Amino acid sequence: MITYQSLLRRSLHQKNSVIPIFFAVDDNYVKYFMVCLKSLLAHAGSDVTYNVHVLHENVTQENQARVLEMETNNVTVSFCDVSDLVAKIRSQLSLRDYYSYTTYYRIFIPELFPEYDKVLYLDADTILLKDPALLFHYELGSNYVGAIQDRIVVDKEVFSDYVEKVLGISHVAYFNAGVLLMNCKAMRKNNLKKNFLSLLQAYTFVVAQDQDYLNILCQDKVLWLDSCWNVQMSEAEERPEEKLGIIHYNFAEKPWLNDSVRYAGYFWHYAKGTFYHPQLRLALAQRSEEDKARTDAMGDNLVSLALSETNREDNFMKRRLGVSEPRLTRQDILKKIEQYEREGRFDEDVEDDPPARELMPDEVDYLKRRLKSRVNAHHAFRIARWFMNTMLLRRQLIIKEIKGIENYRNLDSGAIITCNHINAMDSFAMQIVYERSRQRGRKLFRIIREGNYTSFPGFYGFLMRNCNTLPLSSNKDTMKKFVKAVDVILQKGHFILIYPEQSLWWNYKKPKPLKKGGFNLAAKNGVPVLPIFITLSDSNVPGEGGFPVQEYVIHVCAPIYPDPEKTVAANTREMRDQNYLLWKEIYEKTYGIPLHYTCEEDPIS
Repeated sequence: MITYQSLLRRSLHQKNSVIPIFFAVDDNYVKYFMVCLKSLLAHAGSDVTYNVHVLHENVTQENQARVLEMETNNVTVSFCDVSDLVAKIRSQLSLRDYYSYTTYYRIFIPELFPEYDKVLYLDADTILLKDPALLFHYELGSNYVGAIQDRIVVDKEVFSDYVEKVLGISHVAYFNAGVLLMNCKAMRKNNLKKNFLSLLQAYTFVVAQDQDYLNILCQDKVLWLDSCWNVQMSEAEERPEEKLGIIHYNFAEKPWLNDSVRYAGYFWHYAKGTFYHPQLRLALAQRSEEDKARTDAMGDNLVSLALSETNREDNFMKRRLGVSEPRLTRQDILKKIEQYEREGRFDEDVEDDPPARELMPDEVDYLKRRLKSRVNAHHAFRIARWFMNTMLLRRQLIIKEIKGIENYRNLDSGAIITCNHINAMDSFAMQIVYERSRQRGRKLFRIIREGNYTSFPGFYGFLMRNCNTLPLSSNKDTMKKFVKAVDVILQKGHFILIYPEQSLWWNYKKPKPLKKGGFNLAAKNGVPVLPIFITLSDSNVPGEGGFPVQEYVIHVCAPIYPDPEKTVAANTREMRDQNYLLWKEIYEKTYGIPLHYTCEEDPIS
C-alpha cells in the first residue's frame, strides 16, 4: 500500500537527500543533547542522510568523542566551535537563570554555513517522536522561518502584554525558537545577522533574550507549522502519542529536574543506554528542596522581569516610536491643533517634546570624522532600514505615489530639502524619496532639534544621534560647528532635510507658515531649495486611536534657485515665499478647497 509517508519519503529522497540539523550546546548540556540525539536516531529514516551540526564553545574532546560514538551510517555529527564569533559580541549579550550564550548561536547559522539554503534548528531539551524529514519538507517560500507559537506567551496575560507592549508583536504571532525551520538563503539575502547586531547596539532584551530578537527580525516572515512539531510544557492538555512530533521541555520544566513533568517518560526512555544516564538519574535523586525552590523561583523571576519591562517608561516599543506613554489621545491632539490654529500658534508642537538640555560642541561629530561615529552610523542605517521595511510591510507607513521625482533626480548640486511635518515618521518617507531619486555618492542629512538629539532614549534616540542628523543647539559654539558642517555638506553636493514649519502637527493637511532658517542656509551657500509636500487620504488600515493610517502622496516640486544678483537676505525671503506658494497650490489642487486658517490675523504677512 502506498501511503502519504512513503510518497513523502520518495520526494525527500529525490529533493533533500541530505538534511542538516543544528543544535547549540555547552559542555554541561551535552548529556541532554545525547538523549535528544538518541531519539533522533530512533526515528531517522534509512533512505535519508542527516548531518547533525553541534555549535559550541567549550565541549571537551572527551564529550565530543562520546557523541561521535553514537553516529550511524546515515546520521553524522560534527562539532563547530563558534568561540571567536561570540567573543566579539559577548559583552552585549544578556543572560539570566539557566541560559548560556549557546542560546544566541542559531542566529549565526546562515552565515557560518553558506552551503545550506534551509536547515532545521532544535534546542537540545527536545525529544523527537517522528522523523525530522517530515518536518523538513515544508516549503518556506520567502518566509525566514517555519515555527510554532510560544504557548506561554499565548496563554499567560503577563507575557502577552510583554510581547505586545515591549516588542510590538501580536501575542498570537510570537513564535518559540526552540524548533525552527530556517530559510538560510533568505536570511543571508536580507542580512539578518547584521540586522541582529545592529539591533543589539540599540536595545537589550532580558526576558526571552535571543528569541525576542528573532521574533522582531522575522516579524511577518513566519510560516506557521503544525503544532505537533513543538509540543511545549505549558499546553493545557496532554496529547496522545500519535499527535507528538517533537516534545520541547522548555522553560524550567526539565525531566532531569523533576521527573513528574509532562512527557518525562519519553526523555527517560531515550536516556537509557546513553553514557550519562546513570549520572542523570543520580543527579535527579540528589536534588534538594533548596534546588527545587530555586527552580520554582525561575518562573516567578521571569514574571517579575516581564512586568518590569512592560512597565518601563522607555520600553522598546515606546523607544521605537520615540515617545513615552501618550499623554494625549488622538482626539485630544486634534482638538489642540484646532485651538493652536485659532490662536495662530503655528510654530508650537501640540505634543510635548522631550526636555532639552544644552548640546555641547564635543558631544556631536557632525561630519562623522571619528571612527566610532562612522561605525554607529553604519549600525543605525541598517536598523533604520529594517524598521522602515517593517513599517511598510505592516502598512504602518503607506506611500501611494511619488510625483515629480525627476525634480530630485536632476539636481546637479547640493540642496536644502523642505517638507511639511505631519508625523514623527516623516523622515522615513523622505528617505524613500531620496533613495528613489537614485543619487550616487550623495547623502541625505536631517536637521533636528536639540532635545531630539540629547534626550531621546533607546532605539529612536540611537537613530536620532547616528542617522546623518544635524542637531541644532542652544550653545553658540556648537551652532558655529553646525553652520560650518552645513556649509561643507552642501558644497560637497549632499542634501539636507529641514522641516521649515518648525512644529509637528499630527495629520494636519494645511501648509503652515515657514521659518527662514533653512532658506538662509540655502541662500548663503548658493544652492537650491527643493520643496516637498505630502498630501493625505484615509486608507482602509486602522491606526492610532482608531483613526485610519494615512496614505501619502508625496509631491516633489521644481527646485527654487537663489538669484546670484540678490543679497542673502532677499534670496532667503523670496525662496521661503515661493516654497509656501508651491505648497499652497498643491494643497488647494489636491483637496479642492482654498487654503484658509481659523486664526483672526493672516499668518502669512
